[in-house]
Amino acid sequence: MTQGTVTLRTVAQAAGVHVSTVSRALRRVAADRNGATAGDLRLFELAQNLGYVPNPNAASLTTKKSTAFGVLVPRLTDIVLSAMYDAIEDTANRAGYETFVANTHDDPIQQRRRIDLLLGRNVDGLIVGDARLDNDNLDQLARRQVEFVLVSRSYPGVLSATCDDFRGGWLAGEHLARLGHTQVAVVSGPTWTSTGLDRQRGFVAALSDSGIDIPPEYIRAEGFDSAAGTRGAEALLSLRRPPTAIFATNDFSAIGVLGVLRQRALEPGRDVAVIGYNDISISSDLTVPLSTIRTPHHEIGVRAAEMLLAITHGLPVSSVALQPTLMVRESTAPSD
Repeated sequence: MTQGTVTLRTVAQAAGVHVSTVSRALRRVAADRNGATAGDLRLFELAQNLGYVPNPNAASLTTKKSTAFGVLVPRLTDIVLSAMYDAIEDTANRAGYETFVANTHDDPIQQRRRIDLLLGRNVDGLIVGDARLDNDNLDQLARRQVEFVLVSRSYPGVLSATCDDFRGGWLAGEHLARLGHTQVAVVSGPTWTSTGLDRQRGFVAALSDSGIDIPPEYIRAEGFDSAAGTRGAEALLSLRRPPTAIFATNDFSAIGVLGVLRQRALEPGRDVAVIGYNDISISSDLTVPLSTIRTPHHEIGVRAAEMLLAITHGLPVSSVALQPTLMVRESTAPSD
């Protein structure tokens, strides 16, 4: 028998088992040989002895499944999403699944195109990290009966693995209020992201509970990158009554805020308190270490992959919102 004629069915017939049994065994051995069962290893060795060579493309065309997940992210260069994707990929691989990632640049049109591209590869489901609140792309996915979960961001009625961003914003607001700050501002993310809205809402709620109201001019919905922080800080510090503390809902935005303070010869933590969000790796290594809200990036990615695996196997699953942690460093200090 030549190598080219050996199929999963050939191996199954030789072993006296169903084709699906062989398929699952080979996936488990490929994902984690040390964790495979003795039965899996026997089928794997039989397949090798028969000269079986996997053909993922043929399997996909035959079964309309690819044993793969598609992952949509705004930008894989984003440190937070990159960490989540690493966890997603690792978790999926251990279960015998591959992952394909696509960048959408947070553009709804690009998102639709990337969705169609991934579904065209017969992926078994999608993990969506670029959910937006201002379009119906996710509603369309649901109508098409595509199995998918969200990661990082949430959307009404859709399964998601996220951080409790309202709680994270609350921790930031409570921290600044306890330090005695009453002139407190926020540089928030886009209003079409759950992360930007929830962090801002939690922040405002915590300050309100401390008897501190934030005037409208102290709230700047700018974005999540350093340029957004720069724009927000320049506007806030140019006010007749500038804030003594600024919450940036992303560490990169906070870095932009710190840059403006430096340009104005203001000292973070002494002249203006600054707190960020996410606790990216460089936050503690800045010239003035950044106080921030730590999110469990890796665990969120693991949970998202586990949720999609559960869905594709018909198991019950529910959304998760993991808890953030306040990290206090030198960029926040008591108000004079």
